[in-house]
Amino acid sequence: MRDQNEFLEHEVEKRTREVRAIQDVTILAMASLAETRDSDTGNHIRRTQHYVRSLARKLCDHPRFKDYLSPSNIAMLYKSAPLHDIGKVGIPDRILLKPGKLTDAEFEIMKTHAALGRDAIAHAEAELGQDVAFLTMAKEIAYGHHEKWDGSGYPQGLAGDQIPIPARLMAVADVYDALISRRIYKEPMPHTEAVQIIVMSKGRHFDPDVVDAFVAIQDHFEAIASSYLDSAEDLQQQKDYLASAQL
Repeated sequence: MRDQNEFLEHEVEKRTREVRAIQDVTILAMASLAETRDSDTGNHIRRTQHYVRSLARKLCDHPRFKDYLSPSNIAMLYKSAPLHDIGKVGIPDRILLKPGKLTDAEFEIMKTHAALGRDAIAHAEAELGQDVAFLTMAKEIAYGHHEKWDGSGYPQGLAGDQIPIPARLMAVADVYDALISRRIYKEPMPHTEAVQIIVMSKGRHFDPDVVDAFVAIQDHFEAIASSYLDSAEDLQQQKDYLASAQL
């Protein structure tokens, strides 16, 4: 009986690991699909994953965040972060890949990627027939990471603590990565300048306490960026995709 119980426990553990592995691969595949249609590369997914986890670990003992940022929630945050821009799959190429500034009308369409992402994740959740914790968090990130602390963001114009914590962390991670990354239409910004821009946006774009945490671990961000650099091949693939999309 004991041997049988041990065998069953081993099998359950094995199946659980397999399910988690399938979840992780599926998430990365979905996220990579969105990234291939954008000017971002696959490494953007990996960098932002690590950025948000580093921020969460720094803030997990903070009075405002400690009740939420438990080890299990930090793990879910890391898992769900790659889906933050999944809604870009629904944005037309003529807007998503436009090298110049968007018109007001085009920007209004671009902004819908937040709701498209939330709805896509919600649809997947509905197909499962039950709420899934990390997908609930993924919806919060996808829908809320363009909100701003002062209420001037989109899509809802949320302000302050109305913005879900995962979205507040992703907001800093996403902007930092956009600033320091080379794209086919821009050169990378130096780390120190990117830090200055984020600090200047404290209390306006970003939660002040999240910015303080970012400043405290800025060396971690720089190290993560260095560990997942975009290669010349990555950038060439983006150039090729952009060229083919404009034919």
